[in-house]
Amino acid sequence: MSAEPSSSAHLEDGEHLAVLGYEDSFNRSMTLWANFALGFTYLSPLVGVYSLFAVAMATGGPPSIWWILIVGAGQFLVSLVFGEVVSQYPIHGGIYPWARRLWGRRYAWMAAWVYIWAMIVTITAVASYGSGFLASLFGLPATKEVTFGLTVLLLVVALALNFTGTKTLATVARIGLSAELIGVIAVGLYLLIFQRKHPFSVFFDTMGVQGHGSYLFAFLGAALAGLFLFYGFEACGDVAEEVANPARRIPVAMMMTILVGGVSALFAFGGYILAAPDLAKIVAGKDVDPIPEILQSALGDVGAKIFLVVAVTAFLSCVLSLQAAASRLLFSFARDGMIPAHRWLSRVSPRTKVPVNALIVACSIPVLISLIVYLGPDGLITQVTAFAVLGIYVAFQSVVLASLRQRLKGWRPAGPFSLGRAGLVVNILALAYGIFAMILLAWPTSTGNWFNDWIVLIGLGIVAGAGLLYLFLARPDRASDAPAGDAIRVAELLRARRGAPAPAASAEPAPATE
Repeated sequence: MSAEPSSSAHLEDGEHLAVLGYEDSFNRSMTLWANFALGFTYLSPLVGVYSLFAVAMATGGPPSIWWILIVGAGQFLVSLVFGEVVSQYPIHGGIYPWARRLWGRRYAWMAAWVYIWAMIVTITAVASYGSGFLASLFGLPATKEVTFGLTVLLLVVALALNFTGTKTLATVARIGLSAELIGVIAVGLYLLIFQRKHPFSVFFDTMGVQGHGSYLFAFLGAALAGLFLFYGFEACGDVAEEVANPARRIPVAMMMTILVGGVSALFAFGGYILAAPDLAKIVAGKDVDPIPEILQSALGDVGAKIFLVVAVTAFLSCVLSLQAAASRLLFSFARDGMIPAHRWLSRVSPRTKVPVNALIVACSIPVLISLIVYLGPDGLITQVTAFAVLGIYVAFQSVVLASLRQRLKGWRPAGPFSLGRAGLVVNILALAYGIFAMILLAWPTSTGNWFNDWIVLIGLGIVAGAGLLYLFLARPDRASDAPAGDAIRVAELLRARRGAPAPAASAEPAPATE
């Protein structure tokens, strides 16, 4: 599939935006590869695999690696749906404007509200998992006090870097991408080729994790290992107006993010399993932080320390990017007056040109959640992570559902990236996968503590309930008159414009609908 424009029937970027009702006011300096790097760093296979390797192994044993393939295939279907949507709507914001243009303002507001909270909780989870590597780097014990302190440290350092401006963000993101490639692909291949201590058949050995029950339930319980990994590709569309030829390039960047991220994750996850000196101890749950020991056994003291520096860099880069993304989404909501304290949240620093107050919120709330995790029962971070992933899946599937609804009403995506007749089938399969994934994420655990077992659904219920209450009492959707629910109309305009022999300089946007 080519990422370059065709020579005929092609709308210029500015003309495409004019059909959507916007002016082309951003510098389109981002290339296909830069857009891919953004999505890859956000997806962060290094962070995803290292965060939940021990949990996945203790829950599902070595066969839990197959969740990377299962979830990767499902999310690839979602990326195809997103690709068609962003190809018709190459505009800033991602989930929020896509849901708005496919369905309506209130629907989009709820999708974005859930997504904001999921991102904030994800920031907490990534910083918490990164604290383990930071503790290993400095030889500190993995106690709850140390974990909490280092989690807060990572959050505050990321905030300080974000305060300095976009240039720092871009620089750290590039460094983070290099760290990802070294830490995932290079180390994973080295472990697979030179440090293998187990046969490849171990990937089919449950090692007794199911006890006296069925292994199916143990395997389903390990799904979080894959589900936590494959998101972030939607970030490629968040910056659509800063990408040259976004209607063609962003769908390709999204698919590349899934494919390269999935292969990288397989190398890393498989390498750790095969190189583990005491795999039975990890599967039994007696080693809650096994990766440093694996690396020390395979790379030696110096090599392990170097890798820990690389891993901490990747975690810091991921926290930095998540904070930045969450703050921009908060700012965009606040700028339209669609969130409480919107005037304070919409302030931008005149010196660094970043939304400083929104950044403060994107750091302070994760600090509070970290405190709750510290004061709560052991293992609470896993449920917190599951809530974050569930919220993100809810936001993703809101776009998939809205896309299917429009297709059934007669919408034929009019962007240059199109699945044609296969689009409906792919859309249905993507929705079915998403429902399956959300059921797995929401399914209660069986620790014996009612609140702890149901915390994922309780958290989602509180967030959704608060959002609905604010939506219907404050009616923030009335603060914006941007177009909504216009997918069919815009598709007709785009096709007419491409077929016109002498296209006009602008087009009227489709009317806003609810």
